[in-house]
Amino acid sequence: MRFGVFYELQLPKPWTEDSEHRLIHEAIEQVCLADRIGIDHAWAVEHHFLEEYSHCSASDVFLTALAARTQNIRVGFGIRQVIPNYNHPSRTAESVAMLDLISNGRVDFGIGEGATRLELHGYGIPAREKRALSLEAAEQIANMMVMTPYPGYEGQGFSMPCRNVLPKPFQKPHPPMWMACTNRKTIEVAARNGLGALAFTFVDPEEAKSWADTYYSIIKSEECVPVSHVVNANLAVVAGFSLHEDPAEGRRRGVDGFAFFRYAINALVANDIKPGHTSLWAEYEALRDRDLPSLTAPGIGTPDQFAQHIREFEAAGIDQIIFLQQGGKNRHEWICEGLELFGDKVLPQFKPHQAQREARKQAELAPFVAAALARKKHMQPLRFEDIPIVHASREREASYRKD
Repeated sequence: MRFGVFYELQLPKPWTEDSEHRLIHEAIEQVCLADRIGIDHAWAVEHHFLEEYSHCSASDVFLTALAARTQNIRVGFGIRQVIPNYNHPSRTAESVAMLDLISNGRVDFGIGEGATRLELHGYGIPAREKRALSLEAAEQIANMMVMTPYPGYEGQGFSMPCRNVLPKPFQKPHPPMWMACTNRKTIEVAARNGLGALAFTFVDPEEAKSWADTYYSIIKSEECVPVSHVVNANLAVVAGFSLHEDPAEGRRRGVDGFAFFRYAINALVANDIKPGHTSLWAEYEALRDRDLPSLTAPGIGTPDQFAQHIREFEAAGIDQIIFLQQGGKNRHEWICEGLELFGDKVLPQFKPHQAQREARKQAELAPFVAAALARKKHMQPLRFEDIPIVHASREREASYRKD
């Protein structure tokens, strides 16, 4: 079992002039602490225009700051919006590779498509086409990171001529690729495309086992045809996170952030929004007394309770638990205290068995991964004589064509 921390950079109102500055620098401190105690991954989203819910629109910049301040923790795009209207695929390939070089090969690359009208309509993306556009772009981004030169492409979402996309990543052939998943259908899509599944939804161990069984059954089947140049067979789930030796205090500190996270994303999808004038936290508070009594969240409680939840998810076949720690108005000092407690009381119960568990899994999956890669239809490289010359001027190009 591996562990990660997860950042939407949530910032409920009211705000002060330094709210965003303080939020970002506290998050960097939290990730530095996570690195020191031995947590494996730090994930950051890319969202646009989702005030209060997520102020992490430039995750490549945020992740670069994390890479510069840490030594071992992997820094993950969780996710990068890969549809060309958000980010041209060549720019994504460049950003991922540059961060991989800066971090000495610690990057994970998750792809996504966006879910809200604020984002999709803000960039002119047809909602019905977003899945196809994201997978098309993901495949070409992987090709750009691998091929010298990239032959060029004419497709549904974008077109570009032959170019050598630079730099190339430190990890070969490229960093592991993942896909954001919110339900069983998207879990199946990730598996069919050989992508790791980032399940950014909340499930209990029983449902997690069902998702894991579905995911790995497809990975082992002929349905799995990788969209990238590797098969990243991994399934991660998000869990609330607020640890304290007193279970009531752990709940008091963490449950608001967890509940606001769930409320806010649903509200941004379902409710009418006036840009620049949201009131998500006020709306949440108005509903809180009715909703909270029935709310439970793995990862909110004592270290012993969380360790038991981890064992249940591990038995269900989950490979990584990602902590939703920075949610709502969770306080920086509470998050750091919880991380310290996790590093002291929980992580030592799982870290020593990590390598052995993963080695067994890799050995079991090796023939299925090899078969999946054999099914992939690779983009063909250009022969040297077929690589087009990019002329210095239109006149020279016209002369060349005439000759």
